[in-house]
Amino acid sequence: MMEDNMFGNTMWAGHWLWMLVIAIVVVIPAWRICQRTGYPGWMGFLILIPIVNLVLLYFIAFSDWPSNRNNDGRS
Repeated sequence: MMEDNMFGNTMWAGHWLWMLVIAIVVVIPAWRICQRTGYPGWMGFLILIPIVNLVLLYFIAFSDWPSNRNNDGRS
């Protein structure tokens, strides 16, 4: 019977811990990339949202970075 299995329909406590570890491993580099390109670091959290994460990657890849504008002498 499925009800007798401790992994049945409930989330295992370690699952939440694993999700937190993966989120940290993904968010920290995304946060740093956003900061280095001149965008606010909090945008790194957008990497956790499906579809939005792809939009974020394309946005960073193809936009003019504020950090480059400041280095070029343009404002």
